Amino acid sequence: MSEFTNSSIGVDTNTQDGGFSFDNVHRNNLIQQQTSQSGGNPQSGVSNASNNTNKSILPLATKTGTTIVGLVYKNGIVLGADTRSTNDTTVADKNCEKIHYIAPNIYCCGAGTAADTEKTTELISSQMELLRMNTGDSQSRIVTACTLLKRMLYRYQGYVSAALVLGGCDINGPHLYQIYPHGSTGKLPFTTMGSGSLAAMAVFESDYRDDLEEDEAIKLVQRAILAGVFNDLGSGSNVDTCVIRMDGSVAMDRNGITPNEVAPLRAQVKRSDVLNMREGTTAVLKSTFVKAKSSMGVTLADVSVTAMET
Repeated sequence: MSEFTNSSIGVDTNTQDGGFSFDNVHRNNLIQQQTSQSGGNPQSGVSNASNNTNKSILPLATKTGTTIVGLVYKNGIVLGADTRSTNDTTVADKNCEKIHYIAPNIYCCGAGTAADTEKTTELISSQMELLRMNTGDSQSRIVTACTLLKRMLYRYQGYVSAALVLGGCDINGPHLYQIYPHGSTGKLPFTTMGSGSLAAMAVFESDYRDDLEEDEAIKLVQRAILAGVFNDLGSGSNVDTCVIRMDGSVAMDRNGITPNEVAPLRAQVKRSDVLNMREGTTAVLKSTFVKAKSSMGVTLADVSVTAMET
């Protein structure tokens, strides 16, 4: 390997096999200098008001609150997702559906901004339908859906916040892809994405095998999603799974596991009978019957309109 000197930053670098890489040392030092000059916090990316004349705006990481997974088993694909949708620290929807339809033999899990994942998968699904019409209604290819998705996301340079797990079966067998918001992709036997992906990946790496049966694959996916549900604050509620088989059949199991069901707990709460409002609790002072002005029954002529104060 050749030896060179980087005179612009005053560092002698020996290129060697193995070891650590210090390629970003100069960049990191520059960022820290800019942050210290602006009085900001490199973790928050916010500058103090005392030095507003020399602000350093650092990029912030995009946060997602989801656990989505997928794996390849002997005769198909199993996709899984939790059902919690969050708005910052607020749970916006407890039963959000995150497994989206792309084609009869292709489905896609989405993490990131809910609107972006919904509309991105809807757009590609419509393009896949048009392509099937133009090609004699033939079966869609998973690599085609992956190419359309990655081209669209790359075009927007990550501003469409959609991290996807794409899976399906075609004439070439079962295929599973992970697609990042910037458009990069990877073809893998199993994958996880979202904020609960580390907990889910720990389950996959410990128990995944190439020759899994369908029942084993479904249970493994459910365990991986539950790991995200119980170890990630952004993931929660229930577990959805989708099985795509080589014979063309699809089995969608919506809310297959509901570990946070509160109905049994609420049933155990002893509510005082004093709080029940029985009929007759509020006295009726006056009751009158006014016949409608028209034989057609109640019409707009019987309604008194009072103007609102503005």
